[in-house]
Amino acid sequence: MKDKVGIGRDRSLLYPLQNMSLTFRTFAHLWVAVNCLLAGLLGYTWLSVPDVALLTAENPSTTAFIEFRKAEATAAGKTLAVRQQWVALNAVPQLLQRTIIVAEDASFWVHEGVDWYEMEEAIRDNINEGKRLRGASTITQQTAKNLYLSPERSLYRKFREFLITQELEAHLSKNRILELYLNYIEFGEGLFGIGSAARHYFGKSPAELDLFEMVRLAAIIPNPLNLDPRRPSGDLRWRCRVILQRVRHYKWASEDEYQAARSRMDAFFGR
Repeated sequence: MKDKVGIGRDRSLLYPLQNMSLTFRTFAHLWVAVNCLLAGLLGYTWLSVPDVALLTAENPSTTAFIEFRKAEATAAGKTLAVRQQWVALNAVPQLLQRTIIVAEDASFWVHEGVDWYEMEEAIRDNINEGKRLRGASTITQQTAKNLYLSPERSLYRKFREFLITQELEAHLSKNRILELYLNYIEFGEGLFGIGSAARHYFGKSPAELDLFEMVRLAAIIPNPLNLDPRRPSGDLRWRCRVILQRVRHYKWASEDEYQAARSRMDAFFGR
């Protein structure tokens, strides 16, 4: 006998999952569960993104990275003396700004937070060499990490970094992002910001630095705990040469400034 819709006693059309194999049903349930979990995780991550709009008018009293370094020192039975002196962007010479930008993120003014081309190049180089030779984090990404995140390497942290990076680019001007970056980037043990670094290493304000001093400060940013701009080393020499050549390439310094910096570099490192 058939029911009103003509299906009769063949209930397989009404309950298709009952006719599936146990393996497939298990997979289907797992797929739904995983997607629900991912949706929840994405939602939580998005809701936990900080309100970066506050940074338009406020300078943070500390950062997640500074607190991480302090906790790291405490765990080792030490106390970290933090030196961080705020310097307004208009008090940082344009040549110093450009030197650091060309060293860390040459496309800073044109990308929207992530430099996809540089990321692709970094991945290719790292794969070809079989180890991590270079990173591709932009100044905005580094600012997101320094202000809000720990230095752990995980997909979840990178995803949060990406979301915060997009928020920074959406709510802050490039000048403000650069100002925050320059004031909170690590330059040594307990040493944060370009003002503190210039004073500690050279006894000068950022405005008083010469080109070779600017280049040396920019050169230690990727490895500030192991490089010292006052102490010659092979790694420091290589980075200084690359950065100085880029400054010359973009004509951000006069030829006289370049030649003077090159002469000082040769004397500092030896030919």
